[in-house]
Amino acid sequence: MIKQELRKKYLEIRNNLANKKEKDELILSKLLSNPTIKASSLILTYVSVGSEVDTLNLIKELIDLKKIAVPKVEGDVINFYFISSLNDLKKGKFGILEPTTEEKVKDFSNSCLLVPGICFNKKGYRIGYGKGYYDRFLSNYSNETIGLCYIECLIDDDFQEEHDIKVRKIVYK
Repeated sequence: MIKQELRKKYLEIRNNLANKKEKDELILSKLLSNPTIKASSLILTYVSVGSEVDTLNLIKELIDLKKIAVPKVEGDVINFYFISSLNDLKKGKFGILEPTTEEKVKDFSNSCLLVPGICFNKKGYRIGYGKGYYDRFLSNYSNETIGLCYIECLIDDDFQEEHDIKVRKIVYK
């Protein structure tokens, strides 16, 4: 199955999860107890939209404990900006909440990146929305990476291409 077909199939599965809220809470619990998250002083996280694994509650839980930075699409790349509350976000490109702050992350030491995906394979490769923003960012990011997905979207298929970059861990429920 090619990426476009997998993207469509698993987006539909994700959009129709019956117990999404319960799964989001379990994934949040796993993340909060994850040794990598605990050890990192900076959490780089996407801001969830639609049927993505929820990150808003994670941001709320960690905002007073860790430095939090979220992505902003700028041209063909994503850059991460520090936020101090959810009030630092407004709808940007693609209707996704983006930071309104000006402080761009330049030092990624002791950070962990949470990566969205429509589905992941068990090797850690992901299918996103097909724009390549995360693969471009990951190609220059050497710290810990964690993909977030639902078990229904964790698959066996090998779909990765030469330019795809895998995550090191996947947290799912």
